[in-house]
Amino acid sequence: MKNKNFLTASEVAEYLEVSTPKAYKIIQSLNDELKGKGYITIAGRISRAYFEEKIYGKGA
Repeated sequence: MKNKNFLTASEVAEYLEVSTPKAYKIIQSLNDELKGKGYITIAGRISRAYFEEKIYGKGA
């Protein structure tokens, strides 16, 4: 994966080895969490830093 600030659904799908529709659901869930914390989100994209934090845990 390129070093970008945001990941697309296709990149998440490839990374997690899931289907693209499943990746969209994962992104939607993570974006809902971010919205609840008061962050601005982009549909179909997720912050790379937040994604990695949720996948690997804090301090990764």
